[in-house]
Amino acid sequence: MAVTHADLSPTPKTSNLGSKTGAFLMVLSILLGLFCFILCLIAEAARSEVKWRDSQCTYTGSGRLPLLSATAAFAALAAAMVVQHVFLLVAVSRSNSLVEITWDPDSEFAKTLTWQAGFFFIATWTTFAVGEIQLLIGLSVESGHLKNWEAPRASCLAIRQGLFTAAGVLGLAAVFFASGLYITALRAERYIQIQENMRRDILEVSVMYASPPRSPNAIQADRGEGPTLPRQDEHNVHTLDYYLRTFDKQSRFV
Repeated sequence: MAVTHADLSPTPKTSNLGSKTGAFLMVLSILLGLFCFILCLIAEAARSEVKWRDSQCTYTGSGRLPLLSATAAFAALAAAMVVQHVFLLVAVSRSNSLVEITWDPDSEFAKTLTWQAGFFFIATWTTFAVGEIQLLIGLSVESGHLKNWEAPRASCLAIRQGLFTAAGVLGLAAVFFASGLYITALRAERYIQIQENMRRDILEVSVMYASPPRSPNAIQADRGEGPTLPRQDEHNVHTLDYYLRTFDKQSRFV
């Protein structure tokens, strides 16, 4: 009976990392990040300023527009991060190749992927946290003078110029860093799948070569004559050598 790939190894779990759903969710999260950035620019342009007159200050606006814009930007950025990371968590948990991953300590490609994944993960959550904190500061300040904003006051609290813009830039950076983490996970999965496919092919050829049918070679060996491999076994040897040579080449260019 012929040995097939299915006989040599169990079928791994399917992963949704490279699916159309994954690509759609990544594009959606990027669009949410762009929407957050635009809302932050609107909040920056409409932010309340302070005017002083006779040791008293008044606001130039009620702060409703920047408050609403900053609130929507806060929610959009949070939604983008939830979409990206929940999808990554579910997709990785459904992939045997990533869950049971064992890196070769001598593989430069594996080390590079590890450093990239760590960088993107830390950069994503750092920029996200700082951006959300800045938006919360802006929300708290703009919500403090919704009523009687024209009345003179002894002190007025205002947001510094560029706070909302910086929050928008950080939010956009967080979304792109998360996309980089997604691409790194895709590269890792593809790298492992190539390794597994090559191992299965090598094992299949090895099994075929390890148990050759009895042929005139055996008779020649019994007679003390030099054995010659049949054409099929010669083909198996060449195929095995081909896989061993190309395995390293394909893993380098993933």
